[in-house]
Amino acid sequence: MEQEKAIIIENLTKLYGEHVGVKNLNLSVDKGEIMGFLGPNGAGKTTTIRSSLGEHVGVKNLNLSVDKGEIMGFLGPNGAGKTTTIRSSLALISKTAGKITIFGLDSHRDAVAIRKKTGYLPGDFGLIPSVKVKSYLKYLLSLNNYPSTKKMTSLAERLELDLDRKTNELSKGNKQKAGIIQVLMADQELIIMDEPTSGLDPLMQQEVYRILREEQKQGKTIFMASHNLAEVEKVCDRVAIIRKGHLEVVEKIQALQEKTGKVLEVEFSDPVSVDEFKIKGVSEIQEDNGKLTLTIHENLDSVIEAVSRHRILNMNLRTYTLEQLFLKYYTKENRKRGDA
Repeated sequence: MEQEKAIIIENLTKLYGEHVGVKNLNLSVDKGEIMGFLGPNGAGKTTTIRSSLGEHVGVKNLNLSVDKGEIMGFLGPNGAGKTTTIRSSLALISKTAGKITIFGLDSHRDAVAIRKKTGYLPGDFGLIPSVKVKSYLKYLLSLNNYPSTKKMTSLAERLELDLDRKTNELSKGNKQKAGIIQVLMADQELIIMDEPTSGLDPLMQQEVYRILREEQKQGKTIFMASHNLAEVEKVCDRVAIIRKGHLEVVEKIQALQEKTGKVLEVEFSDPVSVDEFKIKGVSEIQEDNGKLTLTIHENLDSVIEAVSRHRILNMNLRTYTLEQLFLKYYTKENRKRGDA
């Protein structure tokens, strides 16, 4: 039986269009004179050295679905198209082409109904200045017609945020905590987060991960964009990697790691031959002063048998981190496309 979908994105394309900064401009300034340069905002006063800013692709022909009840990680560097995808899905920006449905509702036609079911933490989360955090969060709850403050208070305690502080007194980390509270406190079915742990210390990040797993157990669907690969590895069920507006891969994290293999590092007390470890399913063999590093895709037993023939000083078997996987996909794609 096919898993019920929370989000379906089909052939999403967002082009920001060609913007002409200046065109066929001829101007001279006499030596010694003061020349005024007048025009409304966007007229091209500050872009005179360029003739066109060109067409910018936010995302192109992106197809992605998020299963109901899963935590999906959406990975990519800054400018890859993560925020564009999210904002298009929530009808915060118009899309050029494609179709997006959330819980079976059209993302643009049914935007109001979708927002009632969806909590959203933007990457540039802002606060109204000079009001108590509690007052601000209560105001947001009122917009959702959600009268209870119980969950708001509980989350604030867990995240160690003083709700009686003024918003303008908060550090970057505490502002992020307020953002996390607001996205979860109304108990909505879908949680969309853009860089959720930005500015948080490692201990608080771990608490956020625990909270997200608890939310998932309660049936929530969580879609989180991040370039923090370690957090996606810890908390997500699947990961989608986006690059320059194109979706590169969608995989379960465990499956992605299994495809890439495990890394074995062994330090020997005696010299070893690299040829001894040229076994089927083994790649990227490196030897340096008695320390052997190799990647194992299959035949782990044969590798361990070969290792056991020697005196071992130290040995470590680990899976690839998502960061290594991420760089591996991008390096491969860069070579394929001829990117710098």
